Amino acid sequence: MLIYLAGPLFNDAEKAFNAVLTDKLEAVGFDVFLPQRDGFELNDPDAQLDANARAAAIFELDTRKVLEADILLFVLDGRVPDEGAAFELGLAYAQKTLQNKPYLLLGYMTDRRVSFRDRPINAMLGGAIEHIFNDEVDLIAHLKRLLAN
Repeated sequence: MLIYLAGPLFNDAEKAFNAVLTDKLEAVGFDVFLPQRDGFELNDPDAQLDANARAAAIFELDTRKVLEADILLFVLDGRVPDEGAAFELGLAYAQKTLQNKPYLLLGYMTDRRVSFRDRPINAMLGGAIEHIFNDEVDLIAHLKRLLAN
């Protein structure tokens, strides 16, 4: 099963968090597409592209991988959820609902700040995500049960 790990990846702490989580997911038997590791720049580091062509290549690869994945895991940490990951969630949700793909849409939030008084995330994100995990042990146990079935 392929997990697309969506979330922030623009500073050292975010990248380290994503890498550790990916290692744990792969250790239990999942394939993981991690954009910071498997994305366009690492697949073709010598590509001589201008900024627009590079952005288009990133968009094409990441979109293709979202559509290929079985599970989208959205890391919701941060002051606001990552806007690229929000798009990826929307793409996966559309595929699930419009094309009836058996796609699992999960959230993972270790950040205890609450953006909205009674809801930890925006209603549009919360409406698409089937379950939000706040504990890594619970998340991994849930995913392991999926592999066993």
